[in-house]
Amino acid sequence: MPEVKDDQYWMQMALEYADKAEAENEIPVGAVVVKNGEMIAAGWNRSITCHDPSAHAEMIAIREAGKVVENYRLVDCTLYVTLEPCPMCAGLLVHSRLSRVVFGAKDAKTGAAGSIMNLLQHEQLNHQLEITAGVLEEICGEKLSAFFRRRRKEIKAAKKLKNGST
Repeated sequence: MPEVKDDQYWMQMALEYADKAEAENEIPVGAVVVKNGEMIAAGWNRSITCHDPSAHAEMIAIREAGKVVENYRLVDCTLYVTLEPCPMCAGLLVHSRLSRVVFGAKDAKTGAAGSIMNLLQHEQLNHQLEITAGVLEEICGEKLSAFFRRRRKEIKAAKKLKNGST
């Protein structure tokens, strides 16, 4: 009997893609798109690398999934992403007709799946998604927190070096 892969399994896969983002010094967010129990696409944040503010993990994964299924509508697909989608990505998810989004860490500043607003289930939009929040939330949140702690430390060290050398 084939192994049934659950939300935690797929979120762990998304975390692996978040690691790819971090290796490129991008904010460590990863995403995978799953259809019929199989991963059909993945992405990780690439905004800095690509000089593209839209190059979020979700955007990249959704674009790839559309190519795989040869359709801009991703009916019966689920997106797993390590951080709650922002408004830009939430709009994309609605337009792509995903069935479901599963995310790890909440985003208190730009979260559009319930934290500051809920575009994914807005009653006036023509499509609403099922939302599952908080899958591997602590792991996803700590990955982001550690990244920003390291970035702040690097910035502080660079300022100290600059001020000390003048």
